Amino acid sequence: MRYLVVGVALLTAVAAAPARAQLNLVGEWTGRYHEDQGDRVPGDVQGDFTGVPLNDAARKYAEAFDVTRVAVLEHQCQPYNVAHIYRGPIQFRIWEEKDPATQEIIAYRQFSGTYMQWRTIWMDGRAHPPAYVPHTHMGFSTGEWHGDILTVNTTHIKKEFYRRSGIPSSDLTTLVEHYIRHGNLLSHVMIITDPVYLSEPYVLSQEFVLMERGNQNWLYNCTYVMEVPMDKNDVPYYLPGRNPFIEDSAKQFGLPFEAVFGGAPTLYPEYQPALERLMTR
Repeated sequence: MRYLVVGVALLTAVAAAPARAQLNLVGEWTGRYHEDQGDRVPGDVQGDFTGVPLNDAARKYAEAFDVTRVAVLEHQCQPYNVAHIYRGPIQFRIWEEKDPATQEIIAYRQFSGTYMQWRTIWMDGRAHPPAYVPHTHMGFSTGEWHGDILTVNTTHIKKEFYRRSGIPSSDLTTLVEHYIRHGNLLSHVMIITDPVYLSEPYVLSQEFVLMERGNQNWLYNCTYVMEVPMDKNDVPYYLPGRNPFIEDSAKQFGLPFEAVFGGAPTLYPEYQPALERLMTR
């Protein structure tokens, strides 16, 4: 009987003990751009489709895309969506929203200095809304901790682009993120799924560093103006086979266009012999 009482007491103590504290993500973070710098800061060379598992639908879109489309009024201040925004120049602030009675984290809030976007990552176990609920640039996000890794699932994302060279995203895009902190370094991994424009998940990673001094450059002052004399109702595009810039990236780096535009098969080591054959033509 004595052992039973001791056992019950131990189980009660374990059950009453608080969950192991998770890493603190609170703070102001700014990007490190040593990884994929050309894509993330100056922007893509036209025709750069390397590393993206694009499918035939994405290729058709990219062939028709004219980069001067960003000068059209309604696109000048268009925000990046959540599957793209971390890939450009960015700094973001994270803070916690806690239940006042239990002090449990209800949500993580984010504010991005790029396009001044607000984001909520719900941590209270709520379900994602039905498919017909309106989509937003930041989507609907829920998170949970796996050890010291915060994993976030996001749905209801507005369509936009994966790259400024014209690789489109659809409103069926879903995103899984992993936030991994090592001291003042935050690794951010994205796994993007898009049944419309991607033939398999698109995996990206980037790093952010904790800012020791607060940065006040949080406003994104964008004003719609007619930058180039043109008919405001025109939408720049190219007909199939008529895009003169589609092979610019391949020519700049001396790569076969077939490999640059090849999608998922070009991402794997097994493609190396095929690439070597193309290079020796």
